[in-house]
Amino acid sequence: MSTPYLAHFALNEPPFSKEIPDGELWLPSSKQAIVDTLLEALDERASVVLVGEPGVGKTCVLRALRHRIPAAGFRLTYYHNATLGRRDFYRQLCAALGLAPAATAGSLFYAVNRYVEERALERIHPVFLIDEAHLLHQDTLDHLHILLNYGWDSRALLSLILVGLPELRERLALRHNRSLHSRLHHRLDVSALTPDDTTEYLRLRMERAGCTREVFASDAIVLLHEATLGAMRDLDRVAAAALRETARKKKKLVERDVMARVIEADTRERDR
Repeated sequence: MSTPYLAHFALNEPPFSKEIPDGELWLPSSKQAIVDTLLEALDERASVVLVGEPGVGKTCVLRALRHRIPAAGFRLTYYHNATLGRRDFYRQLCAALGLAPAATAGSLFYAVNRYVEERALERIHPVFLIDEAHLLHQDTLDHLHILLNYGWDSRALLSLILVGLPELRERLALRHNRSLHSRLHHRLDVSALTPDDTTEYLRLRMERAGCTREVFASDAIVLLHEATLGAMRDLDRVAAAALRETARKKKKLVERDVMARVIEADTRERDR
């Protein structure tokens, strides 16, 4: 089904859709640096904790990592159902790894442990990326440091990347999580976009969708950045709404007054 605002702005696709190939994702230099650090950590066979507020681009960073991680030598497994207890956590992890789920918690852990050791014999380094890790049950957090322990804790056969909201960092800093926290050698924060980042992001997303002229007035961009606090997910939603409203008014430039009305409507909707 065609979308009227696409034709109005001569766009060949929605500019702020999340359906973008990993290799075409835009990241500002600050987030590119995080991807570089993640790759360096994996080269070191280290583990990482990565935190950020909702919508600031954590998933974009992870998708960029997925695109850049060398296929030879690494095996990346993504896990996002962090709300399970330890037994079901390992059961789901076995399924993600293509392993037959065992009956007992000990057998599940042994299957994952054996998988990691077998990959080491093949000179492949497994990377378990656990998203929404701030939701992990405490009994699962209590056990993850054991998953990193090989050869009397003398061999780095596995890397964990724990990703979540800032409260994950706070949980890991608690005394009873110190065994795991001490093994997470890289501790990274994903920050929101800067005003210049927001301007560049809007321009590049519009160009990718087929529009090379300026569509957002500079004062409208300032208002958009202030309202979204540089959160990419919110920016996508509000910018798309502003394009639709501008098209309905049959204008070619998203002006400040239109952006202000769209932001006000979006705020009311979120506050319901």
